[in-house]
Amino acid sequence: MSDTILETRDLTKHYGGVHALEGADFVLKRGEHVAIMGDNGAGKSTFVRQITGVEQRTRGDIIFDGKPVHFAGPLEAREAGIETVFQTLALADDLDVPDNLFLGREKLRFKLGPFSILDYKGMREATLAGLEKTAVKIPNIRNTIRNMSGGQRQCVAIARTATFASKLTIMDEPTAALGVQETAQVENIIRTLKEQGESLILVSHNMRQVFDLVDRIVVFRRGRIVANLMKEDTDGQDVVAYITGAKTGAEYEGAA
Repeated sequence: MSDTILETRDLTKHYGGVHALEGADFVLKRGEHVAIMGDNGAGKSTFVRQITGVEQRTRGDIIFDGKPVHFAGPLEAREAGIETVFQTLALADDLDVPDNLFLGREKLRFKLGPFSILDYKGMREATLAGLEKTAVKIPNIRNTIRNMSGGQRQCVAIARTATFASKLTIMDEPTAALGVQETAQVENIIRTLKEQGESLILVSHNMRQVFDLVDRIVVFRRGRIVANLMKEDTDGQDVVAYITGAKTGAEYEGAA
């Protein structure tokens, strides 16, 4: 088994004449936590959307878990083992925690033609196991999402990644709208995933958070990867210099 869980080669996305992503070469090792940083419009979210099948790439290759992949959509990426927590969370407000975790992939007791019986007990048990795995504390999993705080909602979205056999978790600005206490809870979940050997990509603007949580920092600028920095070999000023263009990234030779 390769020690690389994800690799992209020359990953490129054009929207007409706009080059949102150009020639992104990126490597993620198994169990590694990597931050993606860059200014608004730098190509970070475009990169994530290509990996997860939300959009189709203009050109380039994606190798996931040792195999070339071309996901037709996010569901195929999820089935392959990529779980993504987007800023929008993609939770159903009127459903409870188990129904949200299993939305679109419900457990069935049996299916007979167009009729099926859901396995509510199995979904509740798997939900509790997923919450325990990530150390997420939800007082009542039968509560609807609408009645939860922003932090609890985010934790539910993250717990969804642990309920299934995910090989890679991607978090896109998971604490952008959260307060200090709720942010700390989400960061503790990320640390728990690290302890369990889970691979993770964290998209974040929060410099303190990045240096606290990841092994390596990849900087995007104007649709290109301009820096690939080991956390212990850099600092916040260095990262900001790449983000703003004070350092050009001309010496960058790939994220391997």
